[in-house]
Amino acid sequence: MIRTLLVLLASLLVIVGALLIPLPRDVSPETRIVSVVEIRRAPSVVFDFVTTPAHWPAWHPSSLSVQGKVDHPLDVGEQVVEAFRVAGRRGRVVWTVSDKAYPARWSIDGVIDGRAAGTVTYALTPEEKGTRFVREFTYRAPSLWFALVNRIVLKGMIQSESDEAVTRLKRLLESMPAG
Repeated sequence: MIRTLLVLLASLLVIVGALLIPLPRDVSPETRIVSVVEIRRAPSVVFDFVTTPAHWPAWHPSSLSVQGKVDHPLDVGEQVVEAFRVAGRRGRVVWTVSDKAYPARWSIDGVIDGRAAGTVTYALTPEEKGTRFVREFTYRAPSLWFALVNRIVLKGMIQSESDEAVTRLKRLLESMPAG
């Protein structure tokens, strides 16, 4: 009886340990969160607004505050620190602009506690009545446990928060006087 319990306990510890072992970046599953909205404003207006970090807390529900040079559209290499709450988890991320093609594309790479945390990319396309805005957030699972929880709970929560963000962005920009 005791031997069986010890075998079961050892098996459980091996399984839990395997779930928590960090995955190599090249094999960890990648998640893509994509949200799209049509905004009745010119691409340059939308681009300047979304790439200025001071505006993030006004439209993105996960953005609690930003620090650093936040008062202008960021260029490649510039950084900002954001306090966030994503899927109920609070933290701080350092974002670095990795790509900028005004006014069509902009990307930032995030780092949390020295570990890659994901990439946010904005793609803007001119439309007859304004701009097609696509927000894409990609991130990798650092462990099998995270991959499992992500698939069951987190991805849906993050998708919902991202969809709410672009809806708020549309409402906010379209309520501002055109100019």
